[in-house]
Amino acid sequence: MSISTTGVLTRARPAAARPRRRPRRLDLKRWISPVVLLAAWQLASATGVLPPDKLSAPWTVVQAGIEAARSGELGAAFAVSLGRVGAGFALGAVAGLLLGVVSGLSRWGEALVDPPVQMLRTLPFLGLIPLFILWFGIGEETKIVLVALGVAFPLYLNVHSGIRGADPALVEASRALGFSRAERLWHVVLPGALPQTLVGLRQSLGLAWLALIVGETVNADAGVGYLITNAREFLRTDVVVVGLVLYALLGLVTDALVRLLERKVLRWRTR
Repeated sequence: MSISTTGVLTRARPAAARPRRRPRRLDLKRWISPVVLLAAWQLASATGVLPPDKLSAPWTVVQAGIEAARSGELGAAFAVSLGRVGAGFALGAVAGLLLGVVSGLSRWGEALVDPPVQMLRTLPFLGLIPLFILWFGIGEETKIVLVALGVAFPLYLNVHSGIRGADPALVEASRALGFSRAERLWHVVLPGALPQTLVGLRQSLGLAWLALIVGETVNADAGVGYLITNAREFLRTDVVVVGLVLYALLGLVTDALVRLLERKVLRWRTR
């Protein structure tokens, strides 16, 4: 009876000794510089230092955003842009992951895949647009392919680097334990490459929105980029800023979702 009680106490002691996680507090210091910049912007607009034909005042931008939202124009542009990013991201993510895995796991794969990928990676988006228009026309395909390229290259680089950077000690230990090649890849190499892959995912999402901006400002008839281009023709700087703010918010939201996924998937790193 005493042995059982001691065992129970021994097992209970580590659980009681675990430190409790403190809830995260909102860091107000990070809001100082944005608020100061916003106040300076409003002050410059109110005093005439910043004329409205160059940049509208913050309150004017807010009013333009509310007006565009009420008319449904902003929601329709948001839906179109989100659909383009979703399609391009899916296509680019599949290509980047597959090419990164093939190049990272095989020497022959690296020799065949890496050179053309590195050559294409250095080409600018604007230089590819005329060629894509000749191939795909001025429809949705050109914009989706641009987004896919923006997603594929950083994801490829990070997946390849993560696989090649697998801990040799863990790989050797798994080999000593009798793991097969497939088991080593599934239990050691791929989990070790996951942190670097998620970093590439965050970079890919940022470049996806950048590629979309480029694609939507060239031969577009809908979307946030078209909204910005149309507002530029009528010197509506307030609507231009609304579109840019929407792009920024979409980028921040998608990045926050990936960071949340990173905390969930890589929870083992903090233990």
